[in-house]
Amino acid sequence: MSMFRHSRPRVLLLAATVYACTTAIALAQSGLIVPGTTWKDTSGNVIEAHGGGLIKVGSTYYWVGEDHTNGFNFQNVNCYSSTDLSTWTFVNHVLTLQSAGDLGPNRVVERPKILYNSPSQTYVMWMHIDNTSYSEAKVGVATSPTVCGSYTYRGSFQPLGFQSRDMNVFEDTDGSAYLLTEDRGTPGLRIDKLSSDYQTVASATKLISVSGMEAPAIVKVGSTYFFFCSHQSGWSPNDNEYMTATSLSGTWSGLADFAPAGTNTYSSQTNYVLPVSGTGGTTYIYMGDRWVSSNLATSTYVWLPLSLSGTSASMPMWYNRWVINVAAGTWSVYCAGCGIQTGVALQVINNNSGLCLDNTGAGNTQGTQQDQWTCNGGTNQNWTLTSEGGSNYQMMVQNSGQVLDVSGSSKSSGAKVIQWPWNGGANQKWYFTGNGSGYYTIHNLNSTLCLDISGSSKTGGALAVQNTCSGATSQLWKFQ
Repeated sequence: MSMFRHSRPRVLLLAATVYACTTAIALAQSGLIVPGTTWKDTSGNVIEAHGGGLIKVGSTYYWVGEDHTNGFNFQNVNCYSSTDLSTWTFVNHVLTLQSAGDLGPNRVVERPKILYNSPSQTYVMWMHIDNTSYSEAKVGVATSPTVCGSYTYRGSFQPLGFQSRDMNVFEDTDGSAYLLTEDRGTPGLRIDKLSSDYQTVASATKLISVSGMEAPAIVKVGSTYFFFCSHQSGWSPNDNEYMTATSLSGTWSGLADFAPAGTNTYSSQTNYVLPVSGTGGTTYIYMGDRWVSSNLATSTYVWLPLSLSGTSASMPMWYNRWVINVAAGTWSVYCAGCGIQTGVALQVINNNSGLCLDNTGAGNTQGTQQDQWTCNGGTNQNWTLTSEGGSNYQMMVQNSGQVLDVSGSSKSSGAKVIQWPWNGGANQKWYFTGNGSGYYTIHNLNSTLCLDISGSSKTGGALAVQNTCSGATSQLWKFQ
């Protein structure tokens, strides 16, 4: 976060905000991740761990983050534990509101991250410390003998005399640790080496001269370092970027997108990248925050599998639900190819284009022709199926509450497929025929024609129509 985040309100996709505010999911299945929704802990309370980071101790993961239950200003740093990354138990307020000082009223404490210092057997927490106008630009340090214990606050400072706002920490494979900071004075992203006890900054390692970037996070794969960051755009999401190098102090590549352009990193901001290694390999999890500036307590978490290969990073697909197997270090799509499910949010993905059936513009206007678009997790791409008797279903889009409809009850090929309030008409009912490989043709009950994309286009924004069923891949859809 930055000093501009409170002068430019974050305007999220209405769809994403509505979904986050109205859908509360207790992640009961081991390893089930449901990004962009409200997550609850094992006591049924909303998880408040914004801007946070994870550390693994033994077989247990610990997640620390900002508590925004009562608004923007500092309240607590919370700590949760989990053995499967989906079922979280609240453990402790590891830092709490004090009567004065850096942890006092009307203060900013953001992006807490924990390192374990083996020589001193001490857990060291780093965080961004500031006033509400973001003019101090400091880091703070706290320590504890236990990972989720009550931390002793050690104070704050500007590292090596430079500004520091959004920050993170990184421990290299040789045991050395680094502070990653965003400096607007120079400007750029700084990598600073920490002292042997991890409690102060020892020396400057690298200034990466990229202006207008924040939210740093580093992960190392083999001999390659991946540095993730976001543009400075207030609370609004943007297309986050990454760069690579073979040395922290060396030459870094140019910035590049890792999520599809225009998705605004699935309406989130980079916070942390977690490697999960097991018997079957390593999965890298992108951990982002989906900020809701009008009510930070309702901000949600976007965790998605991240592909890192060579010097390339990509996160090409949004998944409504996916499963991480922490023992194996592998992941899978939840209920992939399981077909028709009622009462749950589903993406409807075109076989020809790989794009999602989409309520154009996330609007509420009845009669809007539907289209296909890059899957991005918006509720204008989440469809809920309801049985209407026999093998017929209505398909309701979450953001507007309207259903998939053939305009004018037409029985002609090429007729528009639109959204319209439910009225029980046969032109609003659909039935499905599977092809045995997880894909279905979607037939309109009134016309018996198939849901299709005009011209078999693979382009985002191409419009949905009904056509004579031909078996074309543009008429094949999967539910995910």
